[in-house]
Amino acid sequence: MGSLEDTKGKVKQAAGDLTDNSELKREGAAQSEKGEAEEQASEARAEAESHELSAAEKELDEQAAQKAR
Repeated sequence: MGSLEDTKGKVKQAAGDLTDNSELKREGAAQSEKGEAEEQASEARAEAESHELSAAEKELDEQAAQKAR
């Protein structure tokens, strides 16, 4: 979703540049920043989920090793 917002914002900025519409440029910049923030948040969530899965896998491996003793 973030990349779509970023792209829409950049299009608005370009349209604002072409029409010399400062409000449209500001709106586009804000939308682009929102999209970038959404992308960063998505990446952070994916990384956190990956770490959680790795931790769960290690825990299961340790439990299996203890049962094997």
